[in-house]
Amino acid sequence: MGKERCALCPRNCSADRKNGEKGICGQTDRLRVARAALHHWEEPCISGENGSGTVFFSGCPLRCVFCQNREIALGNAGKEISVGRLAEIFLELKEKGAHNINLVTPAHFAPQIAAALEAAKGQGMDLPVVYNTGSYESLETVKSLEGLVDVYLPDFKYMSETLSQKYSHAPDYASVAQNAIAEMVRQRGDAVFEGGLMTSGVLVRHLVLPGQTKDSKAVIRYLYETYGNRIFISIMNQFTPSASLESYPELNRKLTAAEYDEVVDYAISLGVENGYIQEGETAEESFIPAFDWEGV
Repeated sequence: MGKERCALCPRNCSADRKNGEKGICGQTDRLRVARAALHHWEEPCISGENGSGTVFFSGCPLRCVFCQNREIALGNAGKEISVGRLAEIFLELKEKGAHNINLVTPAHFAPQIAAALEAAKGQGMDLPVVYNTGSYESLETVKSLEGLVDVYLPDFKYMSETLSQKYSHAPDYASVAQNAIAEMVRQRGDAVFEGGLMTSGVLVRHLVLPGQTKDSKAVIRYLYETYGNRIFISIMNQFTPSASLESYPELNRKLTAAEYDEVVDYAISLGVENGYIQEGETAEESFIPAFDWEGV
């Protein structure tokens, strides 16, 4: 059997995933899902009243040291399923009342997901599709999703090459994310809402890291200067310390209210109007779902 080298993400690891070799994402080309359920902890325009039909895929090409979903990002959790089963899951989430189908860390399974979406749409799955990504995306992969994805929900984690190398082992992160988000905005344009829910558009998330307000401001400045209020920006304070950060003591603490307020105030001073902020205590493990194969 001939080798097929994977180039779905910017790592270009060339793993022969089709023949069982695992890529840097930690996965072969066999779909692996850790959870598929209604999720209420996204932005209000995504979760709504009923919840977002969220499918958590196993594996990730970034492997951020502070990842909240590290249990699945490392590829250790999840159940192997077929494309047909994934299509069924989309339909089941619709039956449960989901406002949308929310694909979390999907890029390394993009071809299989596209096939499952086509199958589900052919069987009456008409919910908006949300592509929930860390933004370390191949431009070709994002382009391949045109017409299948309604709402892009990308992160923009860092502007600093030093930080992205140290915490995500990806010094090219900023340029990759910029190109990916530009393509997302090209595809979807200005945000569209129906009944308070985003049904089309781009919502960019930024998680403020402890001690890194300067970089957070650089990210928000770039997004606003580039897109103005065409996109929505979600400024997040839910950084959660964990035992995995013992080697990164500068990160191993909660974000302070003063740090978060500084970034939010900066966004307001720039003129950001289309945005979301988090209030209250969000840096808790309880906000991280159990990856227990529910709905899989």
